[in-house]
Amino acid sequence: MMKKKIVLAYSGGLDTTVIIPWLKENYDCAIVAVCVDVGQEADWDRITQRALDTGALSCFVADVKQEYVENYVWPALKANACYEDKYLLGTSTARPLIAKVLVDYARKEGAMAIAHGATGKGNDQVRFDLGIMAFAPDLEIIAPWRIWELRSREEEIEYLEKRHIPVPMKKQDSYSRDDNLWHISHEGLELEDPATEPSLERMLKMTVPPEKAPDQAAYVELSFEQGIPVSLNGKKTKGVELIQALNTLGGSHGIGLVDLVENRVVGMKSRGVYETPGGSILYYAHQELEHICLDRQTYAFKQQVGIKLGELIYGGLWFTPLREALSVFVDSTQKTVTGSVRLKLYKGSISPAGVSSPYSLYNPSIASFTTGDLYNHGDARGFIRLYGLPVLVRSLMEQAHIQGEVLPRGNTPVQRDPKSAGTAG
Repeated sequence: MMKKKIVLAYSGGLDTTVIIPWLKENYDCAIVAVCVDVGQEADWDRITQRALDTGALSCFVADVKQEYVENYVWPALKANACYEDKYLLGTSTARPLIAKVLVDYARKEGAMAIAHGATGKGNDQVRFDLGIMAFAPDLEIIAPWRIWELRSREEEIEYLEKRHIPVPMKKQDSYSRDDNLWHISHEGLELEDPATEPSLERMLKMTVPPEKAPDQAAYVELSFEQGIPVSLNGKKTKGVELIQALNTLGGSHGIGLVDLVENRVVGMKSRGVYETPGGSILYYAHQELEHICLDRQTYAFKQQVGIKLGELIYGGLWFTPLREALSVFVDSTQKTVTGSVRLKLYKGSISPAGVSSPYSLYNPSIASFTTGDLYNHGDARGFIRLYGLPVLVRSLMEQAHIQGEVLPRGNTPVQRDPKSAGTAG
């Protein structure tokens, strides 16, 4: 009789290497390992063999890099979605797609459950569980970290050593990492003390410390069509290749390093260091283009939408009506976000070096210090008087009370020096 199957989200890292034998010891099931390629640096042949050697019935590798970029990264970029001012959602955008792929393989294999290696303290358990629930509410979800006896990475290593299973990492380099096409994250070791400076030279994989970057600045030009980057330095480039090229360029100049103490979904604070060189360049360029292509009210409201989308994506709520509706709004704002942006990269910093668009709202005839036909300086007086009418009315009320009447308690009039009126500052 064929054993029931469990599909395991497999990366070949420490957690999932432990999970295969643990599942076999605790469940009377066959393990189908599924590797989801979202652009992480990985030797898939070696990882596939490791899964089989560790006890998996089979191992599949799903290359979804293009889908990841087009359906998850670009929507976040167009929204300028960001979590707590710094985090560009590298892990957060990939997890919903990974969950979707896991469900696809679970259906193909006739599996009764999906397992993942997310811990009971982290955000990924939320993202995986909600993604799986969105497509397969009937499948059981097994998260060993929430139920097994192991309590640390050191205990995981000991678990493998007792079973004579090779440990897929060096003990002295046991950061908890996640990497994909968009970023690399680092947690653990000295990062667990927010007062300690991170050991960048030991930690970083894609980016050099800014002080190690070249002394000569680099320039890069990006072109966008309706909010989506389509060319690099004048050459049409597909999304995956474009991000890879920017990762190499930005990483060599120390771009995109973030050290953040963030609020996890489960309520605790945690510290992580993120490398997002290509993503940081794209976010900066996209925002520069929006500055000349969007009107003030649209831009201001879109900023709020970006914050909300960042919260939703971070919290695993990708497959929800609100996220989808907000993305539709964002897409409507991007119809005129077309043009080119030139940036200067230097020792960890990005600065603008020129922006142009056929839909630019910047009009020299109005904005220039030289008076043009479209702007009459005299019009400003009436505008300012109406714009400031509430200020004028309140001031008149305060003067009336100062001249003899008593203001209600708590409404102390502001004393102004008439000599200071009109002073610029």
